[in-house]
Amino acid sequence: MSASRFDKFKNHLPDWAQDWLDIIVPGAQILLIVGVAWLLQRLLRKLVTRAARHYNLPHAMLVPVNGLIRWSILLSALLLVLERLGVSATVLWSAFTGFATVGAVAFFAAWSVLSNLFCALLILTVGPFRIGDTIELLDTAEKPGAKGRVVDINLLYTTLEDADSTPGHPMLLQIPNTLIFQRVVRRWKDGLPAPAPLPQAEELPKE
Repeated sequence: MSASRFDKFKNHLPDWAQDWLDIIVPGAQILLIVGVAWLLQRLLRKLVTRAARHYNLPHAMLVPVNGLIRWSILLSALLLVLERLGVSATVLWSAFTGFATVGAVAFFAAWSVLSNLFCALLILTVGPFRIGDTIELLDTAEKPGAKGRVVDINLLYTTLEDADSTPGHPMLLQIPNTLIFQRVVRRWKDGLPAPAPLPQAEELPKE
């Protein structure tokens, strides 16, 4: 119905206006697509930034999230613009499936890195421990493992200051984030626990 009304309106225009109308309408649609994509990107980035402040996420965590949002919106807007320019849907679908295949191969190739990123997100949101806590990774509930104070949590590693290091010469342990979710974690808040008192020797009775 709207297309027939537009055709009737177009037929009432002079020939030179009809030629310009064929350029103006797709151009206006492309500008609208670009404007909506820009506004949507800004809105989503603000929402992500607000969520990061609420959950105290580090700035390094926002870089891949904002990149994913930007490229997803950019690709969607590009496909819509190409459709407005007359590119057939078959060509667009073939290009999309090709990009999706390449993306799937890259995803599985970088699975170890992506799993560390996902585990870092869980550590920072769920909060099994925080910077300043002392943790110990156990292979089982009884077998001791890496132990130290948490000094840094980034997208790939959790860095511990080794509990056995000498004062003034700290040793750092970098543990992949995925390993933390594969081990039993013992946690002490705000530093190491106080050492247990040594048993006192019994006094011998005096003769």
